[in-house]
Amino acid sequence: MPTIVHFDVPADDIERAQGFYGSLFGWTFTSYGGPYEYNRIETTAENGSPGVAGGMGPRGESGQQITNYVGVPSVTEYLELVTALGGAVLMPQTPIPGFGWLAVCLDTEGNRFGLFEDDPEAA
Repeated sequence: MPTIVHFDVPADDIERAQGFYGSLFGWTFTSYGGPYEYNRIETTAENGSPGVAGGMGPRGESGQQITNYVGVPSVTEYLELVTALGGAVLMPQTPIPGFGWLAVCLDTEGNRFGLFEDDPEAA
């Protein structure tokens, strides 16, 4: 069954946001490096096991909020389902080289969510 596999936190001030979430929840942050600022968020469940991983980067658009990504076997197939069920595609299938494919959608209630397909060969 598809479930949340990643969350993305946009920030106007990365350092300030990391300080907030690090102090509030104990989250840790690791820079991915590369051409733009993006950081991996590591969380821990209440029992001490690894929690859902996330990412933090600069806010891309005014009003952009936290987005949860649901892992699916095929982003292409799920985008078809989204539109057939009355949702909308905000960002089409996009490769994240070395990780997989993602897309961002809108549900029938106006909520933003993402789809993610694991594929280390994505380019």
